[in-house]
Amino acid sequence: MPEKNQIFEAEITDLTAEGNGVCRADGMAVFVPGTAVGDIAEIKTVKVLKSYAFGILEKIIEPSPDRIENSCEVYKKCGGCLFRHISYEAECRTKNKLVRDAFERIGGLSPEFESFLSAETTEHYRNKAQYPLANENGRAVCGFYAPRSHRLVPVTDCALQPEIFSKILEAVLAYINEKKLPVYDESRNTGIMRHIYIRRGAHSGEIMVCLVVRKDVSRQLSALCRALTEKFGDIKSIVMNINPDKTNVILGNRCMTLWGSDTISDTMCGNKVNISPLSFYQVNTLQAERLYAKALEYAAPEKSDTIADLYCGAGTIGLSMAHKAARIVGVEIIPQAVENAKCNAALNSIPNAEFYCGDAGEFFGKLRIDGCSPDIIVIDPPRKGCSAETIDVIAETAPRKIVMISCNPATAARDAKLLADKGYSVDKVCGVDLFPRTGHVECAVSMSRKK
Repeated sequence: MPEKNQIFEAEITDLTAEGNGVCRADGMAVFVPGTAVGDIAEIKTVKVLKSYAFGILEKIIEPSPDRIENSCEVYKKCGGCLFRHISYEAECRTKNKLVRDAFERIGGLSPEFESFLSAETTEHYRNKAQYPLANENGRAVCGFYAPRSHRLVPVTDCALQPEIFSKILEAVLAYINEKKLPVYDESRNTGIMRHIYIRRGAHSGEIMVCLVVRKDVSRQLSALCRALTEKFGDIKSIVMNINPDKTNVILGNRCMTLWGSDTISDTMCGNKVNISPLSFYQVNTLQAERLYAKALEYAAPEKSDTIADLYCGAGTIGLSMAHKAARIVGVEIIPQAVENAKCNAALNSIPNAEFYCGDAGEFFGKLRIDGCSPDIIVIDPPRKGCSAETIDVIAETAPRKIVMISCNPATAARDAKLLADKGYSVDKVCGVDLFPRTGHVECAVSMSRKK
């Protein structure tokens, strides 16, 4: 067993979802951030537990062929881009392996693993960014929190965000500092300006600027609205969101439109979508369209089919399938998302889609009792996966096919195994990279009822 502060030489043989390299010391696994598979390095242990340890990189003796020059000055501090020190090809290999390992090791399953869907671009792909504000030397700054902390790392020019976001941020910060608007202090629940939140339609180019504040300061922000709209022609909406609570939750429940429209519009899989500050919308539109296309391929609905869309959010997945099926029934627990889904169906003149508010398992169980018997069930659960009740209801409903989209391969594999135990074959799995340079990876899963 290695000791704390011991320095040893080792080769990095694997990468975890948290971006840590894996090596061994005296037979024990040691996790080392900032390393790459193939690195031969000097490692210093900083924490030793019963079955594994954590280390830090002291010196690279021989660099991995996967290593590249980092192009961001703050990535080591903000912790958002775990894989910016390796090539994108190496990142995709790592993420594909994470998906395969989850289904083979956690699920004990042997599906067909389809080719990993890498992103066509790794920079400026996000359509949404939320920047907390802080006071630094008497001036307002914004940026991102360092990992596992509320210590702000000041940054306005993030490589994952559209370039125009940084220009808008600088204009808003200049106004806050000029007018001396007090920045929110979370520890004391004082100050006013909490977050700068920006959304942009990937296809439309329309921009929404949302200013999250502790109380109504609409009069103090009127000049800012004029300044922003005169400088940035793509801004179609400026909204003030009021969050008076002492909490680290970003958005409050009350929104006031200060200028322009309440929403911005975009297109997802050919359907028009209206986006409000509270709407859920995949942050990488182009990759989300490829993910949804894969889900439609797996579902392969017939014109007579009923599709149940559980955890449906704003309905974008179900609506992308509506033209191929007889009926779409969506269930979602968040009321605002259900209203968004209904509005999106009406906006696109899709008459065969209906949406209900409730817990996916509980409410769909009631619908099933009332005669809703879907041929295909699509599920897109949160990171924690499906509830046990949802798994039971899906199995009792016995659809011909189940298609799962998941942002967490581990819980997806767990849920797929549970459904396999209840009579389903796990046929295909496809990893999809919606968040290049970060540690997140999505997957699509195709399941069919065994005969």
